Amino acid sequence: MILPTLRTTATKTAQLTTAIRQISATSTLLADVSVEHGRGDWKTFGDPSSYQPGKFQIKTYNKISPLGLAKFPTTQYEIRDGDDAKNAHAVLLRSHKLKEEEVPHTVRAIARCGAGTNNVPVARMTELGIPVFNTPGANANAVKELVLAGMLLGSRRVVDGINHMTKLGEQGLAKERVEKDKALFGGREIKGKTLAVIGLGHIGASTARDAGELGMSVVGYDPGLSIENALKLPRKIELSDSIANAVRDADYISINIPYIKGEGGTHGIIGKEVVGNFKNGAVLLNFARGELVDSDALKEHLDVNDSSRYVSDFPDDTLWDHQNSILLPHLGASTGEAEDAAASMAAETIRDFLETGTIRNSVNFPSASLKVAPENSIRFTVVTKNVPGMLAHISEVFANEELNILQQINQSRGDVAYNVVDVDISGHDVVDFKQAQEKITMLEGVLSSRVIYGVPGTGYAKNLEGDYFV
Repeated sequence: MILPTLRTTATKTAQLTTAIRQISATSTLLADVSVEHGRGDWKTFGDPSSYQPGKFQIKTYNKISPLGLAKFPTTQYEIRDGDDAKNAHAVLLRSHKLKEEEVPHTVRAIARCGAGTNNVPVARMTELGIPVFNTPGANANAVKELVLAGMLLGSRRVVDGINHMTKLGEQGLAKERVEKDKALFGGREIKGKTLAVIGLGHIGASTARDAGELGMSVVGYDPGLSIENALKLPRKIELSDSIANAVRDADYISINIPYIKGEGGTHGIIGKEVVGNFKNGAVLLNFARGELVDSDALKEHLDVNDSSRYVSDFPDDTLWDHQNSILLPHLGASTGEAEDAAASMAAETIRDFLETGTIRNSVNFPSASLKVAPENSIRFTVVTKNVPGMLAHISEVFANEELNILQQINQSRGDVAYNVVDVDISGHDVVDFKQAQEKITMLEGVLSSRVIYGVPGTGYAKNLEGDYFV
């Protein structure tokens, strides 16, 4: 099935809402620039039974916060669960491990409600020209609060005390033994102690600030510290030049860095060399990723330093039953507030991208934002491989089609480049824009293109190994 191309005059478009493009903020209809949508075999590229013309389709996995989903206006968007979304334009997920076969050719973007994207095949999505978004900072407060709780758990043997009271209760001896046995679970206060924060992003900076308010001395390490997060730090923080130096005199050590696989990555970064600088009694707080810690090296330290502790939000096959470790079931972002904030941020990010071409909070694409399109214009976005000459080739197509460029940006990151171009529509009809899009899309090195003209779900084209898919 192929949806018919809509070719109407400006006077007829009011009756054909799928071909409307309200170009200016005053909603003045200036031209019909509808672009063919749906070329190709629906058996390969989608299912007409789940296609709703004039709406973006959002494919969701996991239970997404209703507050976040409410960010999608029902007049422009439809939300479908998993396999029910056969023609998805974007994917929204939490912990679901996404497979390539779950990403149809119609998908323009993927957003995870959370900071980490280990459950998304980011490298492959980059090859396909699909931006992957995350929600940095949305769960920062929830994780920060648990880090602070972790310091207390590591200081006062609270968990051991709870378990002991349970046993006494079973024996009917709780009231009789409570005062005598409390001496078994002595601890220390955190005021006046030193906290080393490894990684000063949203969570790390927030943790450092609140620790300072609690009367702690704070040492920080982050070679990539941003100005934004630097402004959130306590005034008296001491910045160290290495992880080893940061942890040397610390009573508490909080890890707040991303997990990166491969050479030069962060796998096992808290290893023998770093752990060797821990003092006796140091409490290691890991609410970032379990793989950041070399469990064998840490076990050696805990075995000989009985007052040291490991508090982690992740399972650990080596330390799960160690008397000096406390392992939580990944509770960091498990609050209603964090889930609402992450889903809302993800939804707003997807809307910005689908409706204006803006890219922010992407883990694989460059940030890009072009000011509001001028009147009498339409917006093209083009995803290409990051190779020399692509912008010149794209501009040449517009010139050959006698389409005047009003404003444009070109940004690159790694192997991918992203272009946003506003062109003048004066004196042109839909055929001109369709021809320009096809010629641009089929340029060697181009992965996909979009014409953003006001009709949700339309205007997308991909170069599928030499086949033109729209």
